[in-house]
Amino acid sequence: MEGGDEGVEMVVDSKDLQQQSKAFDKLTDRVEDRQLDSTRVQEAMASIYASKEADIQAARLREKELAAVKINPADVDIIANELELDKKVAERMLREHKGDAVAAIRSLLH
Repeated sequence: MEGGDEGVEMVVDSKDLQQQSKAFDKLTDRVEDRQLDSTRVQEAMASIYASKEADIQAARLREKELAAVKINPADVDIIANELELDKKVAERMLREHKGDAVAAIRSLLH
């Protein structure tokens, strides 16, 4: 009887395989319709790269602008000591507020 049972299992397996094959064909048909053109992918990647480079360039320009702002070292010390901040943070806030200590402190407190 075992020989007969193996034949039944093979028939069931082949039906399952056919169903799985049909399901797989349906999936691949849809993927083929959506395949991307390689030039579109390259254009998108170039656009992302250009955007990233523009962001980096803008950040460099901003850092140059902030470095050009003249600040009073005493203001840095006062802000750092009174607000218990790192001197780099106090200096950065002063530069962002164009050396105006009152505006920098208000910004830090709010």
